Amino acid sequence: MTAAPVAFLFLGETLLIPHLFPIVEALADARPDLPLDLWVSTSTHERLLAGWTAHLPHVRVRRAPGFRHLAAATPGERPVLPLKLPMLLRLAPALARTRVVVCAEQTSLWLPRLFPWARTRFVKTSHGVGSMSARDDRRRLAASYTLVPSEQERATYLARGMAPDRIEATGYVKAAFRQRTPARTLFADDRPVLLYTPHWQAHRSSWPAWGAQVVEQLSQQRDWNVILAPHQRLIERAPEVRDVLARVAHLPHVHADLDSFATVDGSYTAAADIYLGDTSSQLIEFLARPRSAVFLDAHARAWADDPAYAMWRAGEVVDELADLLPALARATARHADFAATQHAIATAALGDASGAGAHRAAEAVLRVLANTPPRR
Repeated sequence: MTAAPVAFLFLGETLLIPHLFPIVEALADARPDLPLDLWVSTSTHERLLAGWTAHLPHVRVRRAPGFRHLAAATPGERPVLPLKLPMLLRLAPALARTRVVVCAEQTSLWLPRLFPWARTRFVKTSHGVGSMSARDDRRRLAASYTLVPSEQERATYLARGMAPDRIEATGYVKAAFRQRTPARTLFADDRPVLLYTPHWQAHRSSWPAWGAQVVEQLSQQRDWNVILAPHQRLIERAPEVRDVLARVAHLPHVHADLDSFATVDGSYTAAADIYLGDTSSQLIEFLARPRSAVFLDAHARAWADDPAYAMWRAGEVVDELADLLPALARATARHADFAATQHAIATAALGDASGAGAHRAAEAVLRVLANTPPRR
């Protein structure tokens, strides 16, 4: 099968899909005649992408070597992934016949790092924002071109030695993702909605020390409808989270979700009236439309002067569990104290969050494609 000029790698967690697929749609809109290959690792990815691209005749969803077929489940349910490095190495010959490859994670950049003489150009787009995003991985320098949401984010890479002509601020691509779940229909009444989404890494997360107690307190109160949607990877590190959430999932004011696509597609951050969490980049996404936020400091951080915790200036920080419900009770009244800071944080991190970032990213991919020397 002839390789398309541009390929997208949908090989990793489904949380990457909303950061990549808007660029696919924008490319198909700008160049409807341009063949695109969307390489997928599981049938879960395949079902989602095939449904969204059925009307796009030049977009092919292709199975990567080692493709894993999974039983049909909740649409978008978090799949068990094949080992990515072996899959990438087996996919490498096909990608060598592709002029431009677009990815959203670092693992795929092993290919240009291991094979720097290859003529395929890799475009890396961001999938996390905020003061805690990991930026020091040397694989990032292997990309021919890097897309970030904002000039603030671009500056962090320039400071790490990336060449200015290899990185572009496009705006927040995920803002253009249209295939969200209608999360507002989850509850029978119209009480305001609280989203609790702890980070998956223990040193950044409120879950190991406080998670079970937070869930218990939220289950006992009745002022808020509650969405419990931890980071998709938390279950890998803390398998007990499934049992903790299952104990309260039957309550009419609680919606617990560890697996569905709604945990990563922006549905819950769009539906919530208040954000409760720790250091997840979902907070920045939430603040694109400023609303109340409360943060959990389970590690007694000296955070006030730490740039890594700049996002905590966007709401009240709770450092004692006994203060959680009182902080939530006053969050709406106190929102005016934080609204200007929230807007500044979101604008600096996300850049343009109107959705136009996907079209700018597509234009960048086309420029990289045009500058690629013809294959011998």
